[in-house]
Amino acid sequence: MTTTTSTDRLLPTYFISHGGGPWPWMKKEMGDAYAQLEASLADMPRQIGRAPRAILMVSAHWEMPAFTVQGNPKPPMIYDYGGFPAHTYQVHYDAPGSPEVARRVVDLLEAAGLPAAIDAERGFDHGAFSPMAAIYPKADVPMVQLSLKRGLDPAEHIALGRALAPLRREDVLIVGSGLSYHNLRNFGPQAREVSKAFDDWLDTAVVGATPEARVAQLLDWASAPAARIAHPREEHLIPLMVAVGAAEAEAGERVYHEQAFMGGIAVSSFRFGSV
Repeated sequence: MTTTTSTDRLLPTYFISHGGGPWPWMKKEMGDAYAQLEASLADMPRQIGRAPRAILMVSAHWEMPAFTVQGNPKPPMIYDYGGFPAHTYQVHYDAPGSPEVARRVVDLLEAAGLPAAIDAERGFDHGAFSPMAAIYPKADVPMVQLSLKRGLDPAEHIALGRALAPLRREDVLIVGSGLSYHNLRNFGPQAREVSKAFDDWLDTAVVGATPEARVAQLLDWASAPAARIAHPREEHLIPLMVAVGAAEAEAGERVYHEQAFMGGIAVSSFRFGSV
């Protein structure tokens, strides 16, 4: 039988822009390019007000035929990037896993009619370990990754979030990790206008709309201004759907925003639920 711990105060959920590759270990090379993002991530523990029992991280960098949760108690590292300095292939984020939380996730998904599996070997990818190096640099909070489902259907991932919502009362922090703008072929100053157009729409849909309208707009995200320029492939946006689904009736707030990230990109992160 799975043991859960309930608390009277729901944890919020987050959709974070996680940055590029192993950026926390490249400050010498990148200067202050990530200073604002790092500060926003480092502020999350203060916002939450307590250390959660575990993190459930839904990373843009893991897709499976069915929703799959990481069951490894000591996850290794997955260096899923290329062209970075040699030392970034030796970095470690040694947070423990949580087979107990993994089993609870599977139970919740199966109860909701969503097929689910456990991967006992899977390690941490950079969509998880890079932002977590800023959020919990001591790696002292257990973390479990959960995959996206191939096909990247927004409705399926909102349904995933709904199924996971009970975890918020069980002191498990749900984090969707992607990027609000992800077009590596159109990056930098030349993407200033298109990234702003999509980011403005996203803020209006996520923060300004009623919960019902928010879901409807996110389901139709591809019709947004510059949507397919911002996301030629939507794997970095879909984690947002999970965070929204898990806090469907609650307000959204933009907790990080830059107008000129990496020389011109408009990017944002969002929190759902009160703190």
